[in-house]
Amino acid sequence: MPELVVGVDGGNSKTDLVLADTEGRLLSWVRGAGTRPHTEGMETTTERLAHLGRQALAQAGLPGSTPLSAGAYFLANVDRRAQERLALRQLTGLDVAERVLVRNDTLAVLRAGAPDGWGVAVVSGAGINAAAVHPGGRSARFLSLGDITGDWGGGLAVARAGLGAAVRAGDGRGPATRLRQELPVCFGLDSVEAVALAVSAGEIPVTALHGLSPVVFAAAEGGDAVARGIVERLGDEIVAMVTALLRRLRLLRTATPVVLGGGTLQNDQLLLRDHIGSRLAAEAPLARPVVLDVAPVAGAVAQALVTADAPADAQDRLRKTIADRRPPTAHVD
Repeated sequence: MPELVVGVDGGNSKTDLVLADTEGRLLSWVRGAGTRPHTEGMETTTERLAHLGRQALAQAGLPGSTPLSAGAYFLANVDRRAQERLALRQLTGLDVAERVLVRNDTLAVLRAGAPDGWGVAVVSGAGINAAAVHPGGRSARFLSLGDITGDWGGGLAVARAGLGAAVRAGDGRGPATRLRQELPVCFGLDSVEAVALAVSAGEIPVTALHGLSPVVFAAAEGGDAVARGIVERLGDEIVAMVTALLRRLRLLRTATPVVLGGGTLQNDQLLLRDHIGSRLAAEAPLARPVVLDVAPVAGAVAQALVTADAPADAQDRLRKTIADRRPPTAHVD
């Protein structure tokens, strides 16, 4: 009889959990809130993940006490080994599975997009991060604590930069941009200044600004020079991360897969992709960038299948199912 596994891709803005069996059948796919242990605490984060697992079992028509053979949890904002160990202890204590693995969410992208399990992965969703694995097993990553460690990028950073540029265009500090007219519409307000004041007063959560990033990308594609500069800045940051990781692992002279994942990289942002491609061609010509063609949770559940000693064809079958299925849109409670 096949055993059950879960794979979890926890991002800044959302968490996807897939329940499957060791024959590669997808039993349920649920979506919850993002993983933010740095602001909510690891206990709250892991309890929410355990609850999401019970919701997946319920969706599959199974009791919440059904045993799981393996769980692979790839979580944003779990950037240090000590955090991984803490999450592992707490998830194990919550009895989410017989065997539990915890890693940063960038490695789910790598596992899903690099067939041999090594290379560089970049996640640019609400935030940004990157990690790399050498063919010999060594790895490299970033401290990734935000502004204090020099991080910039992802949809939220693009949105904030767009809003700031639009305000600057109005007060004379910056060039004209159509973002002045297009951004406030997203919140039903009359001006970008009104948006900024509402954010400052707490009337609009900072995280809600993430919804402005598609407007910035569309303006860039439409020829707005200010928006284009923001998008190119994101591309430059991604290239800086990739080349730094290649240099640290001494892979600049090795043909290396570079897997690009996350909402800002998987949503047909052609200007951004082209900019990354041209910059990498100049700075790391042996890098082989590829945009992930499946939800990153496919990498997480593939690792769960490996942990459960499932056959390789089960991984292939499940990956195809995930690629062909539309992700859930609603978050479970």
